Amino acid sequence: MRYTEHMSASPQTNRERELEEALAAERAKSARLAARLSDAERRAALLQDNLDRIKNSGFWRVSTPLRDVYHAVQRTKERVSNYGGPRGIARKLKSKSIERHLRLRYGTASFPSEEERKAQRETVFPKEIKFSILVPLYNTPQNFLTQMLDSVVAQTYENWELCLADGSDDAHSEVGEICRSYASRIPRIRYRHLERNEGISGNTNECLAMATGSYIGLFDHDDVLHPSALYEYMCRICGEDADYLYCDETTFKGGGTIDDMITLHFKPDYAIDNLRANNYICHFSVFARELLDGTELFRPQFDGSQDHDMILRLTGRARHVVHVPRILYYWRSHAGSVAADIDAKSYAIEAARGAVADHLTRAGFRDFEIESTRAFETIFRIKYALTGNPRVSILIPNKDHVADLTRCIQSIRSKTTYDNYEILVIENGSAEQATFDYYDTLEKNGAGVIRVLRYEPVIGSEELPQFNFSAVCNFGARAATGEYLLLLNNDTEVITVNWIEELLMYAQRPDVGAVGAKLYYEDRTIQHAGIVLGLGAHRTAGHVHYRVAQTNLGYMGRLCYAQDFSAVTGACLMVRKRLYDELGGLDERFAVALNDVDFCLRLRERGLWNVWNPYCELYHYESKSRGSDLTGERAARYNEESARFRERWGAVIDRGDPFYNINFSLDRSDFSLKEEL
Repeated sequence: MRYTEHMSASPQTNRERELEEALAAERAKSARLAARLSDAERRAALLQDNLDRIKNSGFWRVSTPLRDVYHAVQRTKERVSNYGGPRGIARKLKSKSIERHLRLRYGTASFPSEEERKAQRETVFPKEIKFSILVPLYNTPQNFLTQMLDSVVAQTYENWELCLADGSDDAHSEVGEICRSYASRIPRIRYRHLERNEGISGNTNECLAMATGSYIGLFDHDDVLHPSALYEYMCRICGEDADYLYCDETTFKGGGTIDDMITLHFKPDYAIDNLRANNYICHFSVFARELLDGTELFRPQFDGSQDHDMILRLTGRARHVVHVPRILYYWRSHAGSVAADIDAKSYAIEAARGAVADHLTRAGFRDFEIESTRAFETIFRIKYALTGNPRVSILIPNKDHVADLTRCIQSIRSKTTYDNYEILVIENGSAEQATFDYYDTLEKNGAGVIRVLRYEPVIGSEELPQFNFSAVCNFGARAATGEYLLLLNNDTEVITVNWIEELLMYAQRPDVGAVGAKLYYEDRTIQHAGIVLGLGAHRTAGHVHYRVAQTNLGYMGRLCYAQDFSAVTGACLMVRKRLYDELGGLDERFAVALNDVDFCLRLRERGLWNVWNPYCELYHYESKSRGSDLTGERAARYNEESARFRERWGAVIDRGDPFYNINFSLDRSDFSLKEEL
């Protein structure tokens, strides 16, 4: 869906202004057509991959009658591999041993002991905070209702009130009877029966009218809270001055106990691009009441996605959004709930799209498009409109490898739809005559778009090695004439025709530092889909979803939408040239390894987001076994640079990557949970 703002023309518009506007309109039209072509090619590639996999299978060859069944099973298997569940999405629980393991860590066995409960109840905090928990009721099943009420009563932090606004019809009078019974015994429970049901937004706003607390918590009428939820939040409010808080969550079978877990959702810390594309914050949202000053809690026009609208508005106002990386919320999945099936509330899809559109408009964006992704209807791809037609300088370091360089440049020249770019090939110590012959051909036939620069390394420097990838890129950047730099490896090949537009739409945002792409090996398994700190054997940084199939949706659908990461790979990275220059480019003390991660972290220190966009796709023909050839001098240099990286960023690594989750293993790249309890 496209969102645009129509503005009336000034009466003083002259011919030059009209031509500029017409040119801008044509560029916008061209960008939309390029995006449509790219999407069509992506869909065709997915279909071809599925077809090839089926035809190469044993089932196809020896069991023709089972082909259709097999195809369906494979498609389903790929769709839910390493996740599935609410809003697209989380890890499926399989063996009984795994179920038991998760129960011990995240289910009722994780509840505090009597000794721990006593200690939490007796904790004296430096702040006096009352939590008002708002629960809109409507025809709530009795067992669901009592489990919800009991989970609040069991909270180890006891300065709370429970505000219940009941819109149930006459056929469900037992809802009111149960609530009044609890309220008669527990004065902190406040109950009001409404004359008519006003929907989720209206009923919740009625709850708010009853609330007297300084912090507001939003709780669904059929879900369950961990007994330590408010205690954990209180610790963060006092220790971190948090004014908006949320936690990890799990879904469980509707008629069972919370130990009947279906999915687990371990979330990143606050990340604006993730939130725009996907309401990953969801439960259990608690916030300072002052964030509501001058604004509404829930807006009825967004019923069905009122929480996404509210979260976008209030996190934007918050001083400090804090994520508590513990499962403290149990989301019941039953017939008719969004946890079970978004189609049960199909109006929520349009409400979610409208909420995101409203947020983007208020943030100053125009002419953007919001589309559902293949991961889930309410996980969105956002296409931002480009501003102007800035020049992009593509920097490609090269040493021999003519075949790689030829493939790379040919793919750029034949596929790229963006028309204002230059290619700077940075020659760095080639020895083969064929390489220089190719350079001559490029400069003769490059139509002024391609230049070859000769980098001369500093010989004999004790501080810097002779081969220095960072120095090569910095040399190229100094010669670039574009407003934007695009670092690109020579062993890449463009897949997406509007790849530059996909990078530029984020790089143009003033709050964004670096933008990266989705890179594949030749067999279409993933080489790069974002970088996480501390991941891998060296505990420096590593790529997530590594070697996952291109058709996979990723953990929580994360391979299907643009999101924020600590870093993106320099194999394909776009950044504003001004920013690159201000930071001094890549740090040349990282000659080969981790220079891109270090650069991204320095951007992050400036308060900028580093964005990974899965809709910019390229092949990266780096050897899958590259790590195994790090021996001798190369291994020593890599170890030295890793040590330097840990020395500089050790405190940041030790805090845990904010865009990952401390519950995930750092030994694997597939969002596996830590094995130890």
